[in-house]
Amino acid sequence: MKAAVGLLRRLAPSIAWWIVSVGVFGGLWEAAWALGWANPLLLPPPHIFLQNFAQQGRFFSQATRSGDASGGAVVLAVASTVGVTAIRVLIGLFIAFVISLALGVAIRYFRIFGNLTLPAITLLSPISPVAWLPVAVFAFGIGDAAAVFLVFIALFFIMTLATISEVDQVKAAYLNVARIMGASRRQMVFHVILPAILPGLFLVLRLNLFAAWMIVLIGEAIGVGSGLGQVVMLSRSTFNSSLTFFTMTIIGIVGYALDALLLRVQRRLLYWVPQDVG
Repeated sequence: MKAAVGLLRRLAPSIAWWIVSVGVFGGLWEAAWALGWANPLLLPPPHIFLQNFAQQGRFFSQATRSGDASGGAVVLAVASTVGVTAIRVLIGLFIAFVISLALGVAIRYFRIFGNLTLPAITLLSPISPVAWLPVAVFAFGIGDAAAVFLVFIALFFIMTLATISEVDQVKAAYLNVARIMGASRRQMVFHVILPAILPGLFLVLRLNLFAAWMIVLIGEAIGVGSGLGQVVMLSRSTFNSSLTFFTMTIIGIVGYALDALLLRVQRRLLYWVPQDVG
């Protein structure tokens, strides 16, 4: 109980400022509507697109949008759609992080391997993840695998180059002390290199979470065929601006929650890093 109270006290200022910030933004939007500056058909204010959850939520599933559905079915449709997209993002993040971390360290510690792979990675890294969408569909078809692949591509090249940069910036003093103490190459990697580079890599991962979130929505809207991106495409094709902003609100909330989750994972895994870092 004391731990919960202490946690609430630590989080209270952040929660309060979050509410104030969102409240100011929403208040300005409502004021623009009240003054007639925002067309409610094109830019409906929050009180319009949030007031009827059941009406907006029924578009999140073919089963609920095709006929009358109970409130429970609508809630389940929204939750399952959000869950599908979030799981795709998290799986893609995990795969990209692990592979890019291993590859980046290997490139710096095995010269021949680095000479063979780094030029190709540098060549492919400027290509927009959107350009990989046909490749994803050709290789994996329509479904989860294609969406996960797009998230992976959105992060892989950036994370690999970031890993190489972090390895290059490890202080020489750390490496020299480890060598003097007789550390093997494996011990050097796991006890010196990784603890030194992981804080910076987690920061890069969190910053690129939003890019991964955007690319999975594009993939779902264009070629994957399900998820929040499909709802966005439906709202565009039906000119349903209320559904558009309702879905955008959900996307923002879920993206914020995923970032908070990554921050919590970072603090759990990187226990040696002070809590106020990152």
